[in-house]
Amino acid sequence: MSQQYCSYYQAQVERKRTWLFAGILRSFEHLVFERTLDKEQSIFEFFVPSDLESYFEDIMLFFEQEGLIHNMKKLPNRLKNEI
Repeated sequence: MSQQYCSYYQAQVERKRTWLFAGILRSFEHLVFERTLDKEQSIFEFFVPSDLESYFEDIMLFFEQEGLIHNMKKLPNRLKNEI
């Protein structure tokens, strides 16, 4: 049985509005698992189910246009290498 991994993203979140950003994301059930990767630089990581990736990207584009996030990038899922 092959193991499936979520798509993986990172972005810098405006520190003053982190609570708002996280609250809005969590209101979308099963869209994304997000957590802080680097507290000092306010960098979050996001694990997104592949079938919801387009929807996630649309929401993140809105956040970027509103100035809530910066430097969003899709990267290889870092958990694949930990196993």
